[in-house]
This record gives sequence, structure tokens and C-alpha cells, in this order.
Amino acid sequence: MTASPRFTRRTITDQVTEDLRARILSGDFPAGFQLRQDAIAGEYNVSRIPVREALQRLDAEGLVSFQPHKGAIVAQLSLDEIEELFEVRKLLECELLRHAIPRMTPADLKSVEDILMVYDESFRAGDVGKWGELNREFHDRLYQPSNRPKTLEIIRMIGNNTVRFAQAQLALSGETDRAEREHHQIFEACKAGNVDEAVGLLAAHIENSAKSLMNCLRTARQ
Repeated sequence: MTASPRFTRRTITDQVTEDLRARILSGDFPAGFQLRQDAIAGEYNVSRIPVREALQRLDAEGLVSFQPHKGAIVAQLSLDEIEELFEVRKLLECELLRHAIPRMTPADLKSVEDILMVYDESFRAGDVGKWGELNREFHDRLYQPSNRPKTLEIIRMIGNNTVRFAQAQLALSGETDRAEREHHQIFEACKAGNVDEAVGLLAAHIENSAKSLMNCLRTARQ
């Protein structure tokens, strides 16, 4: 267990939720791990009430599931479920990007470029723990100008269910160069205002990520 975080702002439930989410996504709590409320409350030096509320929120996000006689555990996904999530991602994210590009301002493009630079730095530094979150942030900034908040919300929930697998896949497969190259190609097409090219590159990027991830998971689970 890591050292207890110091809670300062926001509600205790918000902060417990954020910290548990980060630890699940980073792999600190792997799939199937039992999240005992009393142990978590003791670690964070809080009552069980905010812990229970935090676990309920993570259950709604699909990161945690409640099982009889076990309580809360880190959710496990089958290969078919993971593949389905990537198919949904491709459909929704391509649609979001198609709406976003005509609305992108110079400030929007600068925001995407900034996070892409941080992403590049994390790849060069081999900082595996940041890859999943930075990847999600890159895509999120691409889609924000779409003015489709409900679709974005769905995409973020799907991302919560796949980021921990995608992060591990990048580390295991050695395909960081491909991912980095594809991100830059998508960004350049967006900057040029080429909607069809950008959407096509995004679709191929998600397909490549899904294929690589599924191959890694099939090998690991065999």
C-alpha cells in the first residue's frame, strides 16, 4: 500500500474517488483485487462512509463491481467486452472529431499541441504510469470543441474501462513509437482542417490500438 494522501480541498468522497480511480487505472489495484472498505478507510484515515460512496461512484463508471460474499472488487473485462468497447470508441470518437475540427480555434489547437508535447516527453522518459492518462487527455482535448458533452461523457466512461489495459499494452508491446506517430498525424490533419483525413487516421489509430491490445491480452491470458 502507498502512503496516505493528504486531503486538502474538495469533499473527502471526491478525493477518495479520485485516488482510488488513479490507483485502479495505474494497475496498483489489478483486476479482481478486493477493495476492503475498512482497510481503505484506515489507510486514508477517514470513515467508511466516503469510502463506500467512492466505491459506488466507481461502480457506476464500470471500474468496480460488487459481488456477493466479496464486496467491491476491481472490475474484470472479458476479451469480447474489451473488443466491443473499442468498437464503440471508434464510432463515437470519429463522430466527435468530425464535429470538433470545424470548431477548433487556435487556442484549442494549442491546447492539444501542449498535451502532445507532454505525452512525447513521457514516452522518451519511459514514464509508463502516465501514458494512459495522457493518452486520454490528448483525445479529450481533440473532442472538446465538438460541443457534444453527453457523448464526451460516454467516451470518458469507456476510457476508464480500457485505459489500464491500453497502458499495459503500450509498455509490453513496444509500440509507443507507432502510437506517438499516429497522434502527431491526427493532430497535423486537424490543424490543416482536413476532416476526412483526420477522421480516417483516428479510426485506423483506434483499430491498431485494439488489435495490438487484444493480441497482448490473448497471449497473457493463455
